Amino acid sequence: MIKQLLKFSYYLAILWTSIIFILCCTPGQYIPSTHWLELLSFDKFVHLGIFFVLIILWFLALYQANKLTTSITFITVMLGITYGGVLEIMQATVFSNRSGDWFDFIANATGCILGWWLFSKNKKRLDGYL
Repeated sequence: MIKQLLKFSYYLAILWTSIIFILCCTPGQYIPSTHWLELLSFDKFVHLGIFFVLIILWFLALYQANKLTTSITFITVMLGITYGGVLEIMQATVFSNRSGDWFDFIANATGCILGWWLFSKNKKRLDGYL
């Protein structure tokens, strides 16, 4: 399973990046709203999780291509955070019936940082799969 994930990680990373964009530009009236989810701040966990997966997939793709250096790692995390910020700005200014949210941006950035942290702690486990 891990070998397959590594084999297709580049395509999965591109697909996931595209899915995030599509979800973020979906008009607001098509997004379900339930009050109990708002009480649990479920939306923030979704943002965190989406960007966590984004960073993990890009790290897997770069690792599989043997291009994951310290500087590339930093750039990848910064691009993930920037992507989350740009999407929030676009939700506030471009996409219909959407609004940007600073707390969503913080959740996006936190997901990127947690993805980096978890990957860096477990990177050596992947050596046997290449």
